[in-house]
Amino acid sequence: MTELAKRYGGSLYDLAAEEALTDRLLQELQTAVDSIKADPQYLRLLATTSVPKQERCGLLAKAFEGAHPYLVNFLKLLCEEDLIAELPGCLRAYRDRYNADHDILEVTAVSAVALTAANREKLLAKLQNMTGKNIVLTETVDPTVLGGIRLDMGGTRLDGTVQRHLERLREEIDGATL
Repeated sequence: MTELAKRYGGSLYDLAAEEALTDRLLQELQTAVDSIKADPQYLRLLATTSVPKQERCGLLAKAFEGAHPYLVNFLKLLCEEDLIAELPGCLRAYRDRYNADHDILEVTAVSAVALTAANREKLLAKLQNMTGKNIVLTETVDPTVLGGIRLDMGGTRLDGTVQRHLERLREEIDGATL
């Protein structure tokens, strides 16, 4: 995420917080990012400087007609400043501020197979007890993980995969003197 994305996303969050609109704008901002990512040609059109800014902003206004005016104006501002490509980073900055204010920690769990409902609940409970935060868990299945689970949370990685255990064992063997 760039400094510009942090600044713009953080400013949108500040405005939303003043007006008690943080939940709504988070959802609408996520929808905007998903919509624009779904059609890369639309993003290219919005970023094309040969198309007049007024026309590009008009396209945004029409596409997000039912959205809150703050969001529409934010998208237009990014377009006018030729920063529409920063939109995903702005979402990340907004979400980071939102999570901090709402005591939320995003965790990604990577495992070889999908977690069962019981294992998912145990993991959530353990993480909540360990961190004291509300956990938003995203699960990823990676068949290259032989077994175990890897957790990425707030810039920290907890790696309990078989690969990591084997790496540690290899390091110990390599470091052993005979």
